[in-house]
Amino acid sequence: MTSERLEAFSDGVIAIIITIMVLELKAPNEYTVEALFEILPTFISYFISFLYVSVYWLSHHQLFKVAKKINNKILWANLNLLFWLALIPFTTDWMGEGDHHTDIIPLASYGFVLVMCQLSLILLRSSIVRFHGKASLVGMQLGRKYIDFFCMVIYIIGLSLSALNAYIAMICFLLVALLKVVELGYVPKKA
Repeated sequence: MTSERLEAFSDGVIAIIITIMVLELKAPNEYTVEALFEILPTFISYFISFLYVSVYWLSHHQLFKVAKKINNKILWANLNLLFWLALIPFTTDWMGEGDHHTDIIPLASYGFVLVMCQLSLILLRSSIVRFHGKASLVGMQLGRKYIDFFCMVIYIIGLSLSALNAYIAMICFLLVALLKVVELGYVPKKA
């Protein structure tokens, strides 16, 4: 089985996720700078979430640029990733609504969804490597990524600190997104 349909379906779902997020942004009722500052937490949570969804879309694209053949385990692992990505608009809206950006439950829920997205991507990648074999070209290109470990450590720190300081937790979540952007910009040279 080839990956074209899986890629097309995933692209469509991710486009819908981004559309839902942008539809949740509401323009201020007043035409003042103060009104813009009132919606700043909502915009920041949207920006971080957009960055995350973009990173996952790019990571997905890179995965299937390498892996052209798939099986049912890869299909299910992909659906698992899409499920968790689809929860990002909900937690983004909940966290960005009013003064909830500093409340522990919306922030921890947001962080939990981000952790599950990360774990789902790792599962998808490992499913692809298992299907193709570790010694295959796909296996060597998609093998263990050490940045995953650092991202998980930062996520755990962010989730742990969400009860103490919401802003430090958000900085941790943003740091992971930036690490992923840097990782995606790195293209290893062929041996």
